[in-house]
Amino acid sequence: MEITSIDFSPAWWLPGAHLQTVWGRLARSRRLITYRRESLATPDGDELLLDHFDVEGAPARHVVLLHGLEGSSYSVYIQGLVSLFARRGIPCTVLNFRFCARDPKRILRAIPNRRPRMYHSGETTDFDFVLKTLASRHLDRTFLAVGASLGGNVLLKWLGENSQSKIVRAAATLSVPYDLSAGARHLDSPTGRFYVRGFIKSLTRKLQHVVRQFPQTSAKVDLQRASQSRTFFDFDDAATAPLHGFAGADDYYARSSSIHFLPRITCPTLCLSALDDPFLPADVLEKVRGAVPQQVRLLTTRFGGHVGFIGGLAPWSAHFWGEKLIVDWILNVTG
Repeated sequence: MEITSIDFSPAWWLPGAHLQTVWGRLARSRRLITYRRESLATPDGDELLLDHFDVEGAPARHVVLLHGLEGSSYSVYIQGLVSLFARRGIPCTVLNFRFCARDPKRILRAIPNRRPRMYHSGETTDFDFVLKTLASRHLDRTFLAVGASLGGNVLLKWLGENSQSKIVRAAATLSVPYDLSAGARHLDSPTGRFYVRGFIKSLTRKLQHVVRQFPQTSAKVDLQRASQSRTFFDFDDAATAPLHGFAGADDYYARSSSIHFLPRITCPTLCLSALDDPFLPADVLEKVRGAVPQQVRLLTTRFGGHVGFIGGLAPWSAHFWGEKLIVDWILNVTG
């Protein structure tokens, strides 16, 4: 186990966790990368939309990336990570979680799926299916995985569930909400609800689509309560949990939080988090320190916000320190 507090100097013009968290989403390009899209049929009769960045005469390494809550392959941090790998000539595949893939011509519009379910922080079967599919296609490649926020939680949970698997040779995560219950409680504040409001509005639109398309789901979920939710707990208790087979939000959080799966991880893994992350109380990182095994390197910074870590002397020369750190580390550790 290696636990390190590392210095990061945030941009002087982006002081505080909240500016670090929101600035990139407002100011960064969502079109740094042009993808090749693939529709992959799933065992349950749905489809997963994968976005590939191909490299001619690709080297032996291939990176699979997982986005955060209500993100996609066009999320600014995913675009940033893929662009850094692209400069190194590394092919990438981004898994768009169900109901999250964006229309490339209208990247703010999500494409619906065809089964009566969505996605959640502990759903690892789609990721497992994609990994095994890619590995069967490219027998000569070493697979690496990177996840941000919710996608990082999914990745760490999968690594713990599949500790004997050799498909993923190294992994890295950014701003993981390791304890979903603690994170939900932390966001149940006036400041936290600034973030929660937008997520719930977007998730509710998707839930409404599911209920219209699959009327039988109306017996499972409480659409009215979900629509009126002001906290993640209320929405997850009314919708996420019953839609996906959990007894309620507490059950969903307990069974899906990656902190419970960290001790089983066996592959080299880097986890980067900021102590001022507005999505997670800092004391959870102390619990993570006690849970990570020898193969996991936990890096914490005093500042950085949630999937922020933005430095630079001016907005036009901003650099994304956390993303570069992750790319450098995962490529260095795999030679």
